[in-house]
Amino acid sequence: MDYTKLDHYRQVIETILGEYASLSYSYADIQSEVVFDRSRDRYLWMDLGWDGDRRIHGCLVHIDLIDGKIWIQRDGTEEGIAADLERAGIPKEHIVLGFRPPELRPYTGYAVA
Repeated sequence: MDYTKLDHYRQVIETILGEYASLSYSYADIQSEVVFDRSRDRYLWMDLGWDGDRRIHGCLVHIDLIDGKIWIQRDGTEEGIAADLERAGIPKEHIVLGFRPPELRPYTGYAVA
């Protein structure tokens, strides 16, 4: 396993999620949080708070590092976090759209597993 590559991927993921979480909501009392578990290579961007009388608590992005690849398990961004990873220099063949069914992954242009 190439630990230098993994450390680079961790840093890129943390930077991108941190940038998303720094954007504030103007219409509700909602806070964004990032959760980085480097020992298990799990990375989350969460929103929580209140929109009027409705409780907000949800995961917008969930990324895992599995076998040297970036697995996007949940992507609630508008453009797609994979595009941000690509702009940061991560090759498409190292990104898996885990939220897509396995039989459709070969048609995404990204890694299948």
